[in-house]
Amino acid sequence: MKRALAALVLVAGCGGTSVDPGAALLGGDTTIFDDTDEAFNYPARNLDDAARALFQIGDGVFNRNWITAPATPQGNDGLGPTFNALSCSGCHPNNGRGAPPQEPGEPMQAVLLRLSIAGSDAHGGPNPDPNYGDQLQPFAVLGVPAEGTPSVTYTELPGTYGDGEAYSLRMPTYAVADLAFGPLATGGMVSPRVGPELVGAGLLQAIPEDTLRSFAAQNGGRLNMVWDTANATTAVGRFGWKANQPTVAQQVFGAFRNDIGITNALYSTKNCPTAQTACAAAPQSLSQPNLGALEAQSMVVHGMTLAVPAARELDSAEAQHGEALFVQAGCASCHIPKTQTGVLDGYPALSNQTIRPFTDLLLHDMGAGLADGRPDYLASGSDWRTPPLWSLGLIPAVNDHQFLLHDGRARGFAEAILWHGGDGEAAKEAFRTMSKSDRAALVTFLQSL
Repeated sequence: MKRALAALVLVAGCGGTSVDPGAALLGGDTTIFDDTDEAFNYPARNLDDAARALFQIGDGVFNRNWITAPATPQGNDGLGPTFNALSCSGCHPNNGRGAPPQEPGEPMQAVLLRLSIAGSDAHGGPNPDPNYGDQLQPFAVLGVPAEGTPSVTYTELPGTYGDGEAYSLRMPTYAVADLAFGPLATGGMVSPRVGPELVGAGLLQAIPEDTLRSFAAQNGGRLNMVWDTANATTAVGRFGWKANQPTVAQQVFGAFRNDIGITNALYSTKNCPTAQTACAAAPQSLSQPNLGALEAQSMVVHGMTLAVPAARELDSAEAQHGEALFVQAGCASCHIPKTQTGVLDGYPALSNQTIRPFTDLLLHDMGAGLADGRPDYLASGSDWRTPPLWSLGLIPAVNDHQFLLHDGRARGFAEAILWHGGDGEAAKEAFRTMSKSDRAALVTFLQSL
């Protein structure tokens, strides 16, 4: 990380332009310096010893493989009865990004399918499929039917840059075989979700709501207003591909229950729709809820304080040129480079930090090409939350791939940009019509984050 450290004091030779002294510190004082396959595994650099101890407990729970109940000794049992993964790391390897299947017949282990039907639930969220709930679980414990077997195939869509160079985009098509409880409901909606990288979430929670509203006033984005289960009220959505979760805690506990089948204080019942009688009758763990109080606390601290790695190659003239192009193309109007966190109760390390997440956390219409047709609270079928760009350049080092967007269809930054439509159409066209060297420079900048 010598280049990132050097950038803190560097004066660039190109035109005498000074590099922003804090540009490498994407997470402010929480930033860590590592660009290896361990880059997403560290606690915030400024975390105190008590929080660091909880983080380490949470790290163990994150990587734990849960087993079928009942088991002796207790504590690791409660899996399922239906589930998507055995552990948190099953969908977020190394706290990083999952990948969609790349070969025919390869199981979908880090991608899940959201399900819903027309209408909304009692709190204005998606209306679950009556037989399968709000996501498909392709695995189950012994004696319980798995819900179905999902698969994805790709069609190549050819296109051309403004200079005549050809490119191709992958259009995914999803199918579900072996449905155990009859077909999906008529008019049902299906939407894929790849497990994203997890760093910096607590810093995003610490951005004041007024700041997000000011972003919306600037760029036309919209807040998603979602149900906060712990406080039994509507709150601003910040997390999830459609900003349908208000807090890291709710995201964590919802994933435990829905993805692994592990009950907790926030979601104390198993995910067994009425039609799934074997699921409801499956043996239960004697530990209720399955996730104990200390484990739950430590998992929230872990999720809140995973550190963002520093930016790299900031002394590169090409990356600096790419950053200028990023702004000129209009990318920075939604992927807002820099903001300030407020005071976050219980997390002094995350409070009052200048951070560079490259997001506004708002919903934007991304056009027909990315639309899933599935509303989620105030998010329409073509709305998506602006994802943070920090850490994306390290996914190849951490996860050995760089499949981007909500379903992993994009094979790198260029394809991800070329999928932009709707509110992102102008920025996409600016990129598509750049010279080849300018396109490469913009991608170099993104890879430095």
